Amino acid sequence: MEKAIKDRGSLDCTSAKRYLAFTKGDSKKVQREEIFWFYFCAFSNRQEEEMKKKRKNKKKRFYTLIVSIASFILFIFLSALGGYFFVRHQIFSPVAKQAESQTFIVEKGNGLKIIARKLEKAGLIRNDIWFLSYATYRGWSSKMQAGEYNLNPSLNISQIAQKIASGDIIIREIKVTILEGLTLKQIDEQLAQTGLIEPGEISQYIELEGFLFPDTYNFNTKDKADDIIQKMKDNFNLKVDEGLRVEIERQGKTLKEIITMASIIEKEVPTYYDKRLVSGIFWKRLGINYPLQSCATLAYILGVNKWRYSVADTKIDSPYNTYKNAGLPPGPINHPGIWSIKAAIWPQHSDFFFFLSSRDGKTIFSRTFEEHTENKMIYLD
Repeated sequence: MEKAIKDRGSLDCTSAKRYLAFTKGDSKKVQREEIFWFYFCAFSNRQEEEMKKKRKNKKKRFYTLIVSIASFILFIFLSALGGYFFVRHQIFSPVAKQAESQTFIVEKGNGLKIIARKLEKAGLIRNDIWFLSYATYRGWSSKMQAGEYNLNPSLNISQIAQKIASGDIIIREIKVTILEGLTLKQIDEQLAQTGLIEPGEISQYIELEGFLFPDTYNFNTKDKADDIIQKMKDNFNLKVDEGLRVEIERQGKTLKEIITMASIIEKEVPTYYDKRLVSGIFWKRLGINYPLQSCATLAYILGVNKWRYSVADTKIDSPYNTYKNAGLPPGPINHPGIWSIKAAIWPQHSDFFFFLSSRDGKTIFSRTFEEHTENKMIYLD
Protein backbone atom coordinates (compact mmCIF):
# COMPACT_ATOMS: atom_id res chain seq x y z
CA MET A 1 0.00 0.00 0.00
CA GLU A 2 2.90 2.39 0.86
CA LYS A 3 4.34 1.67 -2.55
CA ALA A 4 0.98 2.59 -4.00
CA ILE A 5 1.06 5.91 -2.13
CA LYS A 6 4.34 6.82 -3.75
CA ASP A 7 2.78 6.15 -7.12
CA ARG A 8 -0.35 8.20 -6.42
CA GLY A 9 -1.35 8.32 -9.98
CA SER A 10 -2.34 4.65 -9.74
CA LEU A 11 -4.73 5.22 -6.77
CA ASP A 12 -8.34 6.10 -6.71
CA CYS A 13 -10.51 7.46 -3.90
CA THR A 14 -11.56 3.98 -2.70
CA SER A 15 -7.91 2.87 -2.32
CA ALA A 16 -7.17 6.09 -0.43
CA LYS A 17 -9.92 5.41 2.10
CA ARG A 18 -8.58 1.93 2.72
CA TYR A 19 -5.10 3.31 3.21
CA LEU A 20 -6.29 5.91 5.69
CA ALA A 21 -8.00 3.19 7.75
CA PHE A 22 -4.71 1.20 7.78
CA THR A 23 -2.61 4.18 8.97
CA LYS A 24 -5.03 5.36 11.61
CA GLY A 25 -2.42 5.23 14.37
CA ASP A 26 -0.06 7.82 12.86
CA SER A 27 -2.04 11.03 13.23
CA LYS A 28 0.43 13.38 11.52
CA LYS A 29 0.92 11.08 8.62
CA VAL A 30 -2.79 10.59 8.34
CA GLN A 31 -3.39 14.33 8.42
CA ARG A 32 -1.00 14.92 5.59
CA GLU A 33 -2.38 12.07 3.57
CA GLU A 34 -5.99 13.12 4.24
CA ILE A 35 -5.28 16.57 2.86
CA PHE A 36 -3.56 15.13 -0.17
CA TRP A 37 -6.27 12.60 -0.85
CA PHE A 38 -9.02 15.16 -0.31
CA TYR A 39 -7.69 17.25 -3.11
CA PHE A 40 -6.85 14.22 -5.16
CA CYS A 41 -10.38 12.82 -4.83
CA ALA A 42 -11.92 16.23 -5.50
CA PHE A 43 -9.82 16.65 -8.64
CA SER A 44 -10.55 13.08 -9.79
CA ASN A 45 -14.28 13.49 -9.23
CA ARG A 46 -14.29 16.77 -11.15
CA GLN A 47 -12.37 15.19 -14.01
CA GLU A 48 -14.75 12.28 -14.08
CA GLU A 49 -17.75 14.59 -14.05
CA GLU A 50 -16.25 16.70 -16.83
CA MET A 51 -15.54 13.58 -18.89
CA LYS A 52 -19.12 12.41 -18.39
CA LYS A 53 -20.37 15.87 -19.32
CA LYS A 54 -18.17 15.94 -22.43
CA ARG A 55 -19.37 12.48 -23.46
CA LYS A 56 -22.95 13.59 -22.87
CA ASN A 57 -22.46 16.84 -24.83
CA LYS A 58 -20.70 14.98 -27.65
CA LYS A 59 -23.55 12.50 -27.86
CA LYS A 60 -26.06 15.34 -27.76
CA ARG A 61 -24.24 17.19 -30.57
CA PHE A 62 -24.14 13.99 -32.63
CA TYR A 63 -27.88 13.45 -32.24
CA THR A 64 -28.50 17.12 -33.03
CA LEU A 65 -26.40 16.83 -36.19
CA ILE A 66 -28.25 13.69 -37.25
CA VAL A 67 -31.61 15.37 -36.65
CA SER A 68 -30.50 18.49 -38.54
CA ILE A 69 -29.29 16.49 -41.53
CA ALA A 70 -32.45 14.41 -41.55
CA SER A 71 -34.58 17.55 -41.27
CA PHE A 72 -32.69 19.21 -44.13
CA ILE A 73 -33.04 16.13 -46.34
CA LEU A 74 -36.73 15.93 -45.49
CA PHE A 75 -37.14 19.63 -46.29
CA ILE A 76 -35.39 19.23 -49.65
CA PHE A 77 -37.47 16.15 -50.45
CA LEU A 78 -40.75 17.80 -49.50
CA SER A 79 -39.79 20.96 -51.40
CA ALA A 80 -38.88 18.95 -54.48
CA LEU A 81 -42.04 16.91 -54.18
CA GLY A 82 -44.12 20.04 -53.75
CA GLY A 83 -42.35 21.70 -56.67
CA TYR A 84 -42.90 18.64 -58.83
CA PHE A 85 -46.63 18.59 -58.15
CA PHE A 86 -46.86 22.35 -58.63
CA VAL A 87 -45.10 22.22 -62.02
CA ARG A 88 -47.11 19.17 -63.01
CA HIS A 89 -50.29 21.01 -62.14
CA GLN A 90 -49.26 24.01 -64.25
CA ILE A 91 -48.40 21.90 -67.30
CA PHE A 92 -50.81 18.98 -67.18
CA SER A 93 -53.90 20.57 -65.63
CA PRO A 94 -56.11 22.52 -68.06
CA VAL A 95 -57.45 25.98 -67.36
CA ALA A 96 -61.01 24.63 -67.40
CA LYS A 97 -62.54 21.16 -67.55
CA GLN A 98 -65.33 22.23 -69.87
CA ALA A 99 -65.17 25.18 -72.25
CA GLU A 100 -65.98 26.11 -75.82
CA SER A 101 -63.37 25.61 -78.51
CA GLN A 102 -61.89 28.60 -80.27
CA THR A 103 -59.85 29.22 -83.37
CA PHE A 104 -56.30 30.16 -82.48
CA ILE A 105 -54.13 31.58 -85.28
CA VAL A 106 -50.35 31.32 -85.35
CA GLU A 107 -49.13 33.86 -87.90
CA LYS A 108 -46.12 33.13 -90.06
CA GLY A 109 -43.06 34.46 -88.31
CA ASN A 110 -44.54 34.20 -84.80
CA GLY A 111 -41.89 32.99 -82.37
CA LEU A 112 -42.40 30.90 -79.24
CA LYS A 113 -42.67 33.94 -76.94
CA ILE A 114 -45.33 35.60 -79.08
CA ILE A 115 -47.32 32.36 -79.30
CA ALA A 116 -47.12 31.88 -75.51
CA ARG A 117 -48.34 35.43 -74.84
CA LYS A 118 -51.21 35.03 -77.30
CA LEU A 119 -52.25 31.75 -75.67
CA GLU A 120 -52.31 33.38 -72.23
CA LYS A 121 -54.26 36.36 -73.56
CA ALA A 122 -56.78 33.99 -75.18
CA GLY A 123 -57.31 32.27 -71.83
CA LEU A 124 -56.01 28.94 -73.11
CA ILE A 125 -53.15 28.73 -70.57
CA ARG A 126 -52.60 30.21 -67.11
CA ASN A 127 -49.16 31.67 -67.62
CA ASP A 128 -46.94 31.99 -70.66
CA ILE A 129 -43.79 31.06 -68.73
CA TRP A 130 -44.95 27.45 -68.31
CA PHE A 131 -45.71 27.09 -72.02
CA LEU A 132 -42.30 28.57 -72.86
CA SER A 133 -40.52 26.29 -70.42
CA TYR A 134 -42.30 23.12 -71.51
CA ALA A 135 -41.90 23.76 -75.26
CA THR A 136 -38.21 24.58 -74.76
CA TYR A 137 -37.70 21.45 -72.63
CA ARG A 138 -39.26 19.32 -75.38
CA GLY A 139 -37.08 20.95 -78.04
CA TRP A 140 -40.04 22.48 -79.87
CA SER A 141 -38.93 26.12 -79.76
CA SER A 142 -38.23 26.26 -83.49
CA LYS A 143 -40.93 23.76 -84.51
CA MET A 144 -44.01 25.89 -83.90
CA GLN A 145 -46.00 25.89 -87.16
CA ALA A 146 -48.17 28.66 -88.55
CA GLY A 147 -51.84 28.05 -89.23
CA GLU A 148 -55.30 27.93 -87.70
CA TYR A 149 -55.76 25.66 -84.69
CA ASN A 150 -58.89 24.43 -82.95
CA LEU A 151 -57.95 24.84 -79.28
CA ASN A 152 -59.91 24.53 -76.07
CA PRO A 153 -59.17 25.62 -72.46
CA SER A 154 -59.83 22.00 -71.49
CA LEU A 155 -56.53 21.12 -73.19
CA ASN A 156 -53.43 21.31 -71.03
CA ILE A 157 -50.14 22.98 -71.97
CA SER A 158 -48.60 19.69 -73.08
CA GLN A 159 -51.47 18.99 -75.48
CA ILE A 160 -51.56 22.54 -76.87
CA ALA A 161 -47.80 22.64 -77.41
CA GLN A 162 -47.86 19.26 -79.16
CA LYS A 163 -50.69 20.36 -81.51
CA ILE A 164 -48.85 23.51 -82.58
CA ALA A 165 -45.45 21.80 -82.89
CA SER A 166 -46.91 19.00 -85.01
CA GLY A 167 -48.90 21.40 -87.22
CA ASP A 168 -52.27 19.88 -86.29
CA ILE A 169 -54.08 22.75 -87.98
CA ILE A 170 -57.67 23.09 -89.11
CA ILE A 171 -57.75 21.68 -92.61
CA ARG A 172 -59.43 24.08 -95.00
CA GLU A 173 -59.66 23.75 -98.73
CA ILE A 174 -58.42 26.69 -100.76
CA LYS A 175 -59.59 26.88 -104.33
CA VAL A 176 -56.99 28.39 -106.65
CA THR A 177 -57.33 28.97 -110.39
CA ILE A 178 -54.03 29.17 -112.23
CA LEU A 179 -54.67 30.86 -115.56
CA GLU A 180 -53.01 29.86 -118.81
CA GLY A 181 -50.01 31.97 -119.65
CA LEU A 182 -48.89 32.78 -116.11
CA THR A 183 -45.16 32.70 -115.46
CA LEU A 184 -43.60 30.71 -112.64
CA LYS A 185 -43.05 33.94 -110.73
CA GLN A 186 -46.71 34.94 -111.12
CA ILE A 187 -47.91 31.53 -109.93
CA ASP A 188 -45.62 31.83 -106.91
CA GLU A 189 -47.02 35.28 -106.10
CA GLN A 190 -50.62 34.07 -106.44
CA LEU A 191 -50.08 31.10 -104.13
CA ALA A 192 -48.22 33.26 -101.62
CA GLN A 193 -51.19 35.65 -101.49
CA THR A 194 -53.44 32.77 -100.45
CA GLY A 195 -51.06 31.94 -97.61
CA LEU A 196 -50.28 28.48 -98.95
CA ILE A 197 -46.57 29.17 -99.45
CA GLU A 198 -43.92 31.70 -98.61
CA PRO A 199 -42.87 34.00 -101.48
CA GLY A 200 -40.16 32.36 -103.56
CA GLU A 201 -40.83 28.78 -102.43
CA ILE A 202 -41.86 27.75 -105.94
CA SER A 203 -40.25 30.36 -108.19
CA GLN A 204 -36.81 29.27 -106.98
CA TYR A 205 -37.17 26.14 -109.12
CA ILE A 206 -36.71 27.77 -112.54
CA GLU A 207 -36.71 24.39 -114.26
CA LEU A 208 -40.45 24.16 -113.47
CA GLU A 209 -41.29 27.00 -115.86
CA GLY A 210 -43.90 25.67 -118.29
CA PHE A 211 -44.47 22.32 -116.56
CA LEU A 212 -47.00 23.25 -113.85
CA PHE A 213 -50.31 22.77 -115.59
CA PRO A 214 -52.67 25.77 -115.44
CA ASP A 215 -55.99 24.65 -113.98
CA THR A 216 -58.33 25.05 -111.00
CA TYR A 217 -56.99 23.29 -107.92
CA ASN A 218 -58.36 22.52 -104.47
CA PHE A 219 -55.38 22.80 -102.19
CA ASN A 220 -55.65 22.52 -98.41
CA THR A 221 -53.96 24.43 -95.65
CA LYS A 222 -51.72 21.49 -94.78
CA ASP A 223 -50.18 21.38 -98.26
CA LYS A 224 -46.54 22.38 -98.44
CA ALA A 225 -44.81 23.87 -101.49
CA ASP A 226 -43.60 20.40 -102.53
CA ASP A 227 -47.15 19.04 -102.30
CA ILE A 228 -48.50 21.85 -104.48
CA ILE A 229 -45.73 21.40 -107.05
CA GLN A 230 -46.38 17.65 -107.19
CA LYS A 231 -50.13 18.12 -107.69
CA MET A 232 -49.55 20.53 -110.58
CA LYS A 233 -46.90 18.29 -112.15
CA ASP A 234 -49.16 15.26 -111.84
CA ASN A 235 -51.90 17.23 -113.57
CA PHE A 236 -49.46 18.20 -116.33
CA ASN A 237 -48.58 14.53 -116.88
CA LEU A 238 -52.28 13.67 -116.91
CA LYS A 239 -53.12 16.31 -119.52
CA VAL A 240 -50.00 15.84 -121.65
CA ASP A 241 -50.69 12.14 -121.83
CA GLU A 242 -48.91 9.25 -123.47
CA GLY A 243 -50.71 9.80 -126.80
CA LEU A 244 -49.42 13.36 -127.10
CA ARG A 245 -45.92 12.34 -126.10
CA VAL A 246 -45.83 9.58 -128.69
CA GLU A 247 -46.84 12.11 -131.38
CA ILE A 248 -44.16 14.57 -130.23
CA GLU A 249 -41.53 11.84 -130.42
CA ARG A 250 -42.81 10.76 -133.84
CA GLN A 251 -42.23 14.29 -135.13
CA GLY A 252 -38.64 14.22 -133.91
CA LYS A 253 -39.27 16.94 -131.34
CA THR A 254 -38.80 17.03 -127.58
CA LEU A 255 -41.41 17.79 -124.93
CA LYS A 256 -39.43 20.87 -123.90
CA GLU A 257 -39.45 22.22 -127.47
CA ILE A 258 -43.21 21.74 -127.73
CA ILE A 259 -43.91 23.40 -124.36
CA THR A 260 -41.56 26.27 -125.23
CA MET A 261 -43.36 26.83 -128.54
CA ALA A 262 -46.77 26.47 -126.85
CA SER A 263 -45.83 29.08 -124.23
CA ILE A 264 -45.06 31.62 -126.97
CA ILE A 265 -48.28 30.80 -128.84
CA GLU A 266 -50.22 31.13 -125.56
CA LYS A 267 -49.33 34.81 -125.24
CA GLU A 268 -49.66 35.66 -128.94
CA VAL A 269 -53.23 34.71 -129.91
CA PRO A 270 -56.41 33.58 -128.07
CA THR A 271 -58.31 31.10 -130.27
CA TYR A 272 -57.35 27.54 -131.14
CA TYR A 273 -57.77 28.27 -134.85
CA ASP A 274 -55.38 31.22 -134.70
CA LYS A 275 -53.01 29.30 -132.43
CA ARG A 276 -52.59 26.59 -135.06
CA LEU A 277 -51.95 29.16 -137.81
CA VAL A 278 -49.37 30.99 -135.67
CA SER A 279 -47.79 27.64 -134.79
CA GLY A 280 -47.44 26.92 -138.51
CA ILE A 281 -45.78 30.32 -139.07
CA PHE A 282 -43.33 29.84 -136.20
CA TRP A 283 -42.33 26.31 -137.17
CA LYS A 284 -41.86 27.53 -140.72
CA ARG A 285 -39.54 30.33 -139.52
CA LEU A 286 -37.54 27.88 -137.43
CA GLY A 287 -37.17 25.70 -140.51
CA ILE A 288 -35.40 28.46 -142.42
CA ASN A 289 -33.53 29.90 -139.38
CA TYR A 290 -35.65 33.06 -139.42
CA PRO A 291 -36.17 34.81 -136.05
CA LEU A 292 -39.55 34.18 -134.44
CA GLN A 293 -39.81 37.90 -133.55
CA SER A 294 -42.34 37.24 -130.80
CA CYS A 295 -43.36 40.14 -128.57
CA ALA A 296 -44.27 37.54 -125.95
CA THR A 297 -40.58 36.86 -125.36
CA LEU A 298 -39.90 40.59 -124.91
CA ALA A 299 -42.67 40.73 -122.30
CA TYR A 300 -41.03 37.82 -120.49
CA ILE A 301 -37.63 39.54 -120.49
CA LEU A 302 -38.96 42.93 -119.37
CA GLY A 303 -41.55 41.56 -116.99
CA VAL A 304 -44.19 43.88 -118.41
CA ASN A 305 -46.77 43.71 -121.18
CA LYS A 306 -46.82 46.56 -123.69
CA TRP A 307 -49.15 47.31 -126.56
CA ARG A 308 -46.15 48.03 -128.74
CA TYR A 309 -42.48 47.48 -128.02
CA SER A 310 -39.76 49.89 -129.03
CA VAL A 311 -36.82 49.23 -131.32
CA ALA A 312 -34.60 49.43 -128.23
CA ASP A 313 -36.69 46.66 -126.61
CA THR A 314 -36.05 44.38 -129.58
CA LYS A 315 -32.29 44.80 -129.11
CA ILE A 316 -32.17 43.67 -125.49
CA ASP A 317 -29.28 41.27 -124.93
CA SER A 318 -30.99 38.09 -123.72
CA PRO A 319 -31.13 34.48 -124.93
CA TYR A 320 -34.92 34.84 -124.71
CA ASN A 321 -34.96 37.72 -127.21
CA THR A 322 -36.42 36.11 -130.34
CA TYR A 323 -35.93 39.33 -132.31
CA LYS A 324 -32.19 39.15 -131.83
CA ASN A 325 -31.74 35.38 -131.78
CA ALA A 326 -32.98 32.78 -134.24
CA GLY A 327 -34.48 29.55 -132.95
CA LEU A 328 -36.48 28.80 -129.82
CA PRO A 329 -35.58 30.49 -126.54
CA PRO A 330 -33.79 28.36 -123.88
CA GLY A 331 -37.09 27.25 -122.34
CA PRO A 332 -40.79 28.02 -121.82
CA ILE A 333 -41.74 31.61 -120.97
CA ASN A 334 -44.98 30.71 -119.17
CA HIS A 335 -47.38 27.86 -118.50
CA PRO A 336 -49.44 27.16 -121.63
CA GLY A 337 -52.88 25.59 -121.66
CA ILE A 338 -53.76 22.36 -123.45
CA TRP A 339 -54.99 24.11 -126.64
CA SER A 340 -51.69 25.93 -127.08
CA ILE A 341 -49.85 22.65 -126.50
CA LYS A 342 -51.98 20.88 -129.09
CA ALA A 343 -51.48 23.78 -131.52
CA ALA A 344 -47.72 23.43 -131.08
CA ILE A 345 -47.97 19.70 -131.81
CA TRP A 346 -50.36 20.04 -134.75
CA PRO A 347 -49.63 23.35 -136.54
CA GLN A 348 -51.82 24.56 -139.40
CA HIS A 349 -49.65 25.02 -142.44
CA SER A 350 -50.49 27.99 -144.64
CA ASP A 351 -49.05 30.63 -146.95
CA PHE A 352 -48.89 33.14 -144.11
CA PHE A 353 -45.53 34.27 -142.77
CA PHE A 354 -46.49 37.32 -140.67
CA PHE A 355 -49.29 38.25 -138.28
CA LEU A 356 -50.32 40.95 -135.81
CA SER A 357 -53.06 41.48 -133.25
CA SER A 358 -55.39 44.47 -133.73
CA ARG A 359 -56.64 46.63 -130.89
CA ASP A 360 -59.90 44.70 -130.79
CA GLY A 361 -58.05 41.37 -130.36
CA LYS A 362 -58.42 40.15 -133.92
CA THR A 363 -55.44 38.38 -135.52
CA ILE A 364 -54.42 39.75 -138.91
CA PHE A 365 -52.33 37.44 -141.07
CA SER A 366 -50.22 38.38 -144.08
CA ARG A 367 -48.12 36.53 -146.62
CA THR A 368 -45.41 39.11 -147.37
CA PHE A 369 -43.48 41.70 -145.43
CA GLU A 370 -45.00 44.47 -147.54
CA GLU A 371 -48.51 43.24 -146.75
CA HIS A 372 -47.59 43.00 -143.07
CA THR A 373 -46.23 46.59 -143.09
CA GLU A 374 -49.47 47.78 -144.65
CA ASN A 375 -51.52 45.92 -142.02
CA LYS A 376 -49.49 47.54 -139.25
CA MET A 377 -50.36 50.97 -140.60
CA ILE A 378 -54.04 50.01 -140.77
CA TYR A 379 -54.50 48.21 -137.47
CA LEU A 380 -51.79 49.58 -135.17
CA ASP A 381 -51.11 53.22 -136.08
